[in-house]
Amino acid sequence: MNSIGPTAQHELDQTSPLLDEQGHLVQVGWARQPVLDCNLEAARFYPLRFLQRFRIKRWDYYGLTTPTHYYAFTLADLGYAGQAFAYVVDLVAGTCHEETLTIPLARGITLPRNSTTGTSTYQGRAARLSFQAEPEGRRLAVEWPGFGDDGLAAEVWLHLPPTHESMTIVIPIGRQRFYYNRKVNCLPAEGWVAYGGHRTELQPHESLGNLDWGRGVWEYRSCWVWASASGFLADGRRVGLNLGCGFGDTTAATENALILEGRVHKFGAVDVTYDAGDYMRPWRLVSPDGRVDLEFVPFLERVAATNLLLITSRVHQMFGRYHGTLTTDDGEVLHLDGLVGFAEEHHARW
Repeated sequence: MNSIGPTAQHELDQTSPLLDEQGHLVQVGWARQPVLDCNLEAARFYPLRFLQRFRIKRWDYYGLTTPTHYYAFTLADLGYAGQAFAYVVDLVAGTCHEETLTIPLARGITLPRNSTTGTSTYQGRAARLSFQAEPEGRRLAVEWPGFGDDGLAAEVWLHLPPTHESMTIVIPIGRQRFYYNRKVNCLPAEGWVAYGGHRTELQPHESLGNLDWGRGVWEYRSCWVWASASGFLADGRRVGLNLGCGFGDTTAATENALILEGRVHKFGAVDVTYDAGDYMRPWRLVSPDGRVDLEFVPFLERVAATNLLLITSRVHQMFGRYHGTLTTDDGEVLHLDGLVGFAEEHHARW
């Protein structure tokens, strides 16, 4: 049983730096938009400044849900090393293919200061990835000739107007560590993805993107649970789900939320029950106040493991369907009947 945070929620609505001159968080809580300037150069984790970068972790993860596939593209700088990785889940056949490039000291990976501007890039001999932030959306470009038998390529536009709300959270982890994260669900997608000898044209009424933008300093040994989905209700409205737990002081806020037609509806505590000996068994996600009452039924397990001595990671990411109810801030009860998404448990030493 994992308890995902308290019921008290402190919403941030004032702009400020993320860290003060002593390296402490200026504000703690959650926001509908990214109101903090991510000044990671102010981190004061070690007395020797040049060592700071080895403890700071940064990543941009984009997911794309279509009627038949889930595509994921990621650039990450973990301090000691960087990673560029992608995976393709065939939701119909129940298969997954994944490729990862590990880059010493993250050479060649560029990640911008904030989630609202700039371009995240990696250009190497094996692959090229570019995630560009623009005022009305995100432009993704991927070229990976050696991915699988026929390569992977994509040109995708994700609609993200300034009015679209996201689940942004900043919380402390102990005295000197912190987590600053922005999760964006339900971004209408246009463009195309080519994989396995087939080119898929993306239509915004049936394909949605999501972004996990993370920055922070974690405990060396960390574990978390993350559940997410982006899809459509029976009446055609876009609906997204984001639940997360496992580390940090969530006294001020959790990252639990429903996203309906671009608006965040905030949840407090949510309890997640699953069998760590058999992740394919159904998961239960229930809030004490009754606003979340879901069963997640997996149909595919993705296991991803990394062992770089100083950095290790093991992920059990389950793809499945959500059934049950969610209640909005306005009291509307939404019924989920097979919404496709994922839930994962992630252990890391980094």
